[in-house]
Amino acid sequence: MLIVKVKICGITNYDDAVAAMDMGADILGFNFYPPSPRYLTAEDAAAIINKLPAIVDTAGIFVNAPLDEIRRTTDLCQLSWVQLHGDETPEFCRSLNSVGVKTMKALRVKDQSDIENAEDYFTDAILLDAFHPEKYGGTGLTFNWNIVGHIGKRVFLAGGINPENAADAVKLGVYGIDACSGIEAEPGKKDHEKMKKLFDNIRHLRG
Repeated sequence: MLIVKVKICGITNYDDAVAAMDMGADILGFNFYPPSPRYLTAEDAAAIINKLPAIVDTAGIFVNAPLDEIRRTTDLCQLSWVQLHGDETPEFCRSLNSVGVKTMKALRVKDQSDIENAEDYFTDAILLDAFHPEKYGGTGLTFNWNIVGHIGKRVFLAGGINPENAADAVKLGVYGIDACSGIEAEPGKKDHEKMKKLFDNIRHLRG
């Protein structure tokens, strides 16, 4: 049985990183999009990541960033994943093959047609997030998960995942779930009780 991956996104400090890792997170996400309330510089993220054991994968979230910036940040932070959360084209995503890390393209979902666009991207995974006209993720909004259906690649499900609905997300059979605002005390600061409850509520589904 595939054990669903859990990605805890929007990490901004060492205490939250360690807590997420200890509770069972597989991937920690660091946001490199300056307008985000969870933004970290590459140097600040590297200072956290360098203190963590290598057993946990790390993902860098970028929004319409130039390739050189992505490459520099990836090298400095020793990222495992690059997550493209903007309006990046399939061609741009393909160009990241030269960076040498796994890639994930986020799609903001309004309806079925947005999910069908996943087939255009030759990335290691697709992340399905709720659509917001002005924000690139981290909104706490959900979309109708019943339209996810079958996509012929790894799918991370995001958008408003919290302790109460995490089990329903896992039951969809996706490759991974991505939690951010649903386990926060405030943007950029995790609520450790909420995070623990999320992991407790899905433990029986992870084998």
